[in-house]
Amino acid sequence: MHFAQLPAVDAGAVPSDGFLLDVREDDEWAAGHAEGALHLPMGQVVARFGELTEAAADGRRVHVVCRVGGRSAQVAQYLIAQGLDAVNVDGGMLGWEAAGRPLVAETGAQAYVL
Repeated sequence: MHFAQLPAVDAGAVPSDGFLLDVREDDEWAAGHAEGALHLPMGQVVARFGELTEAAADGRRVHVVCRVGGRSAQVAQYLIAQGLDAVNVDGGMLGWEAAGRPLVAETGAQAYVL
């Protein structure tokens, strides 16, 4: 697949109050995620699309993230096709962590990107 036309933003450039959609699996989310992100595993995006449209009802840009950017690129492409303002987060959560952005873990343990 080729995502050349897909809008993307560097992890360090995501606004701190931006709408972040994490499409990783449950174990990845539990290990470490951005505080305030909406967790919607990639395989559930279509079925739970209504949750997204509610969260983005005010026209907020949806910043889609996964581990490195492949899954989030596919989800961002789908969301754009549905009329949402979506961008892929380049480098995914690994880029997020490398940019020094904060992570939290479900367990309260040291958060990391799985």
